[in-house]
Amino acid sequence: MGDMDRNDPELRYLSVDRNSFNDPATQAEWTQKRLVWVPHETQGFVAAGIKGERGDEVEVEIAESGKRILVPIDDIQKMNPPKFDKVEDMAELTCLNEASVLHNIKDRYYSGLIYTYSGLFCVVVNPYKKLPIYTEKIMERYKGIKRHEVPPHVFAITDTAYRSMLQDREDQSILCTGESGARKNGNT
Repeated sequence: MGDMDRNDPELRYLSVDRNSFNDPATQAEWTQKRLVWVPHETQGFVAAGIKGERGDEVEVEIAESGKRILVPIDDIQKMNPPKFDKVEDMAELTCLNEASVLHNIKDRYYSGLIYTYSGLFCVVVNPYKKLPIYTEKIMERYKGIKRHEVPPHVFAITDTAYRSMLQDREDQSILCTGESGARKNGNT
């Protein structure tokens, strides 16, 4: 971790304790229930366990409600093992699909983590409140540190660009894109 202690209370909006995701009981439950993602009209996708196959449809049991439904096999998306929950870089996901990406971003957001990497990209979800993650102390922690050694943050992106500019003597650019109100100006 270098000089960054992930147990520092200041970092609760930037990182989670990864050890809690390697719980054997949670892994066993995921395996036993054969959990997958199925489309849902209001939630996008929900977790469901495969109960059986009938031709080109699959009978699943919605994890939250216990309700059983038939879903076209092509609408089912694979779910990542629990050890990938709230992963900092979605490029590490074993199953990279729409449902898994949305779940990871949502899971992190509900834990107060607004920054998530997706390979070279940094995905930001507007928290609609001020977070104490833009202090001088936090900024100092990101100076000269390799990106994977610290939790995702816009500071890591800017420091990488700055160091590349100094090292390679080439112009750098950072593109901030998103919907109106997504906090593009705030991150810039």
